Amino acid sequence: MSTNPATQSDGPPNTKPTLCSIAMPMDTNPHGDIFGGWLVSQMDLAGGAAATRRAKGRVVTVAITAMNFHRPVFVGDEVACYAEVVKVGHTSLTVKIESWACRGIGDEHIAVTDGMFTYVAVDADGKPRQVDPKS
Repeated sequence: MSTNPATQSDGPPNTKPTLCSIAMPMDTNPHGDIFGGWLVSQMDLAGGAAATRRAKGRVVTVAITAMNFHRPVFVGDEVACYAEVVKVGHTSLTVKIESWACRGIGDEHIAVTDGMFTYVAVDADGKPRQVDPKS
């Protein structure tokens, strides 16, 4: 997955999206664009799901180390988030997330955001726990 929108012209990753959602009117700013925070929350849900599967248990978000907004999201856009674990540490996981929008009834996919999110695996008490480096 690339962070440069110029290299994303081929379309979204050739994998199943981790999360899909429809942008709704209640998520807009006064200009009719979807709030960036809504999109970040969708990305965090997708990244958390990927990190949870890889860590085989509960994770918490500890950082967003990169976030790029390429194009706006509009009401009615179908937003697909693609999450890939790109690094596994002792207790942490770094997840690259790309979001793509499909507008209206068309089938054109538009790169709207990408970012790097860091999660930490935690136990039942919320304390960091080791992630299996080989899974």
